[in-house]
Amino acid sequence: MGKDVIIALDFPGARETFNFLDKFTSRKPFVKIGMELFYLEGPYIVRELKARGHKIFLDLKLHDIPNTVKGGMRSLRNLGVDMVNVHSAGGIEMMRAALEGLTREDGTRPLLIAVTQLTSISQEKLTNELLINAPIEDVVIHYARNVFAAGLDGVVCSPLEAGKIHEHLGEKFLTITPGIRFAGDSVGDQARITDPRRAKELGSDYIVVGRPITKAQAPVEIYERCVKEFCEGD
Repeated sequence: MGKDVIIALDFPGARETFNFLDKFTSRKPFVKIGMELFYLEGPYIVRELKARGHKIFLDLKLHDIPNTVKGGMRSLRNLGVDMVNVHSAGGIEMMRAALEGLTREDGTRPLLIAVTQLTSISQEKLTNELLINAPIEDVVIHYARNVFAAGLDGVVCSPLEAGKIHEHLGEKFLTITPGIRFAGDSVGDQARITDPRRAKELGSDYIVVGRPITKAQAPVEIYERCVKEFCEGD
């Protein structure tokens, strides 16, 4: 898989999800299924969207003791998703257990990535709420090093950190970056953001775009704009 735009399907249920995706007639976008949709619809929504031809990032951010995460990944590995994640704050042992649980008997598996710091976390929150006193970029790179050491494929990070992560860990180590907004868009609960064109320049491998597309009056047009700016350039 190369550079791509992933649409975050933050909808309350299957009906709203299908109604939205039915608008896309010329191509089947790569989509992200998060907690809201998966917790309501379960594996059914994954299987249905795979049957409709979509690549899927299952975004559940598993974070627990290693044995529990290993078992959770074992339960997810045959759903047919293309990418799944954990939270790197669980530590290297937990991430290695996730990798083991996700790997099928024939040695195949989806891509496994790990969240470094949520794009809603600012330096102020990192310091005052989480009591982590290092600069946020240093924290993200340190967590990314742990992810690399655990053998995972890449990280979820802000576009602002993507280039530094590639600089330290190589171009093949994937950076999946939410926090994408266009000029004039509402920032919402995001703190570390940029637009698709700048994300490409900074080194993001995938961008995850939710509300700027799903809440748009012309979502297909906005999606195509994202693809043009991030995947194709001018």
